[in-house]
Amino acid sequence: MTDVATLRIEGGKANAMTPELLDTIERTVDDFERSPARAAVLTGYDKYFSAGLALPALVDLDRPAMKAFIERFSRAMVRVFRCEKPIVAAINGHAIAGGCVLALMCDVRVIVADDTVRIGLNETQLGIGLPAIVLEPLRAQVPASSLVQLAIGGALVSPREALALGLVHEVGGDAHAIAARYAAVPPAAAAQVKRGLRAPVLELVERTAARETEAWLDTWFTADAQERLHAAVAKMGARR
Repeated sequence: MTDVATLRIEGGKANAMTPELLDTIERTVDDFERSPARAAVLTGYDKYFSAGLALPALVDLDRPAMKAFIERFSRAMVRVFRCEKPIVAAINGHAIAGGCVLALMCDVRVIVADDTVRIGLNETQLGIGLPAIVLEPLRAQVPASSLVQLAIGGALVSPREALALGLVHEVGGDAHAIAARYAAVPPAAAAQVKRGLRAPVLELVERTAARETEAWLDTWFTADAQERLHAAVAKMGARR
């Protein structure tokens, strides 16, 4: 399918999001948008889609450094969301927290892994909130009836549960065949419609980003969140 590009995101352990991986994501989308391909499948590698932010590298940052990182994360996610060509997320492994956010930036989400995979936004379980780049696309991409369970409850759900909640569109589907259907749409028409759909969400992100970033940082630096984050990092170390 020459009209469909495969965007394979490969980072370190569990595809955790470091500044380097965020750079890779942006470059990958830039290259895709400049290419002749009309649609893309975005996926991880091996058994990883993305386990989210690289907590071991972040947990000891001070507030200015953490602010710089979350703004860097937001720019990378906006780049995916703003892409004018259709992108299908082929979720090939756990998509947790920032990994789920990356999937939400895509137009269609398909879980192509087995039933052991989990997807969701578990930030509140760690004592932290959600910045604007998560809140506004989530509000636009997921049914309102699912928002409390996913965003406040911090549920990590199975593929079938994700389908029932409207977090993903298909389970076990052929992501490349889906992308090929969108690639068959005349590109100028697809781009104009996608710009129109995305513009109000991006405007809200831009309008609320400064306020929500500071509010998010306030949650990150509570004593409770710091204790939970350090415990999560220690657990990661114990599994190695």
